[in-house]
Amino acid sequence: MGDTVQTLAYGSWPSPIDAALAAAHDGHPDYVGFVGDEAWWTEPRPAEGGRRTLVRRLADGTEESVLPAPWNVRSRVMEYGGQPWAGTVREDGPLVVFVNFADQRLYAYEPADPGSAPRPLTPVSSVGGGLRWVDPQVRLEPGEVWCVLEEFTGEGPSDVRRLVAAVPLDGSAAEDRGAVRELTDDRHRFVTGPRISPDGRRAAWLAWDHPRMPWDGTELLVAEVTPDGALGEPRTVAGGPDEAIAQADWGRDGSLLYSGDRTGWWNLYRTSGDDDGEPPFLLCTREQEFGGPLWTVGRRWFAPLDSGLIAVVHGRGATALGILDPESGEVVDAAGPWSEYEPTLAVDGSRVVTVAASPRSAYEVVELDARTGRARVVGARHDDPVDPAYYPEPQIRTFTGPAGREIHAHIYPPHHPGHVAPGDVLPPYVVWAHGGPTGRAPLVLDLQIAYFTSRGIGVAEVNYGGSTGYGREYRNRLREQWGVVDVEDCAAVALALAEEGTADRDRLAVRGGSAGGWTAAASLVGTDVYACGTILYPVLDLVGWGVGETHDFESQYLESLIGPRAEVPARYAERSPTEHADKVTAPFLLLQGLDDVICPPAQCERFLARLEDRARPVPHAYITFEGEGHGFRRTDTMVRALEAELSLYAQVFGLNPPGVPALELVK
Repeated sequence: MGDTVQTLAYGSWPSPIDAALAAAHDGHPDYVGFVGDEAWWTEPRPAEGGRRTLVRRLADGTEESVLPAPWNVRSRVMEYGGQPWAGTVREDGPLVVFVNFADQRLYAYEPADPGSAPRPLTPVSSVGGGLRWVDPQVRLEPGEVWCVLEEFTGEGPSDVRRLVAAVPLDGSAAEDRGAVRELTDDRHRFVTGPRISPDGRRAAWLAWDHPRMPWDGTELLVAEVTPDGALGEPRTVAGGPDEAIAQADWGRDGSLLYSGDRTGWWNLYRTSGDDDGEPPFLLCTREQEFGGPLWTVGRRWFAPLDSGLIAVVHGRGATALGILDPESGEVVDAAGPWSEYEPTLAVDGSRVVTVAASPRSAYEVVELDARTGRARVVGARHDDPVDPAYYPEPQIRTFTGPAGREIHAHIYPPHHPGHVAPGDVLPPYVVWAHGGPTGRAPLVLDLQIAYFTSRGIGVAEVNYGGSTGYGREYRNRLREQWGVVDVEDCAAVALALAEEGTADRDRLAVRGGSAGGWTAAASLVGTDVYACGTILYPVLDLVGWGVGETHDFESQYLESLIGPRAEVPARYAERSPTEHADKVTAPFLLLQGLDDVICPPAQCERFLARLEDRARPVPHAYITFEGEGHGFRRTDTMVRALEAELSLYAQVFGLNPPGVPALELVK
């Protein structure tokens, strides 16, 4: 590449970041752990049907994939899953237990045995969604795996019970459901896996019930482990309807640590875990989050060290990895280029392993030495697939929305090392609404964003009211306001970019998946801000989605997002894009996985049926993908979806991206 910078129209810049490259780098390592002194984690394989494999770091520093295709290490408990594996070391080598996605059985595997193959530990059930497992803890002394069992009792999505269970390691339960010991009853709708105290005498876990979501209110339960390996009567030691506890674990001294948001922020507390009347002690008072939304079971924002210190993932907006001294409340953060850390932590002595990324690097497995403060990459090392000069250069911005409220966003202007646009033309921008909606857009390198910015299309990721990372008050802005606050905040950012001369007012688009798909659709229905939109696996019809059309975990989410159905039934229809499809005037692209049980294809089909009743059709395209669920994981799917999205913007905005197949719009 020479030093000459050429002038070309926005959207027509040639880019080495094509859809195949972006798809190949989608997903990231997750669920770290130690097996002996080896760091292990899961990794995506988009080119292998979207499966996830287990990877280990060997003593010589090399990485080895532990399980070949078609093994897929992924749980479906609550559909979003969670910690799908655990490992330990016996005299004859490592022992790993994991959940296989295809049949949801728990398997044991001994990789040191050359002739060994994964052997099932749990049976298969043909009732409803079957038997599912998550958040395993291997206990060698009794020869069991303690974990969460999700058991369907009927064909409906809410015909399900969840409890803490013990699975024999000898495989005796593989054919006999009766060999599984139920350690708790199903009095609570949702539970996390138990954490056992250092002396083995107590277990702690989290529980919550409908209509609460885990970021609304959870209970921290503690029970005695009896001599025969059962659990005594549990007692609530913290939490409740108005305090969300995100994680609990035992300190090395036998105290119980937990992350709760009673101050308005997820902060760390210490308690004895006994009925001694002593109030919990706040370890560190900061307007920062030391926890987050429990979308998946087994997430870890903190991990106690042998020294008594605590490794923590914390922050406000972005996150950092630090070491907390529980006596002084001081936190010393690790140095390094990373600006975002995943809520997955494992410790071994003074070693802390997690997953981290930055705006210039994708997610990597990072190890911190708590004694020296030195951090280094130990797995899934980022390797620039193209010249990093093509990466976007994001800006952290705060905008003003309705009633003067703050709106946090990440702005990614068009960027290309060899091209600029004519100086008298403003670029098109796409507003990205994240999923959740109780979630957050992290500030990390995303080649799907670079796919657009390197061609001359800007991206604005909006952490609208309701997003996490900014405290409970910010999170609660969306209570009974879904479809209002999120839509208003996205529109406010888009219009502010236009008014300040950053974006072309006539070439604004909106896109999102899942809850973000709802926001995108609601924006096209309720505003005239956008010239087009991309809607991925969305919620579109609240009336149907909240009554038997989605999975159990989110089946009462709307009670807080929209309002109690018994009290405001009309609001469910009033807010639904499907009920107002006649108001859509902007072209759109609708993308849907046919195996999606969270936002099923019926949502899209009803919306399109209402659209056909219009006198004047709206140009649109509807693309479905067999074998894809909620969120796309296969290379061919992601390639087609990205190219279709770019073609939509090209047609509506008058762009000319080279080498992109034309999307046929129904008119």
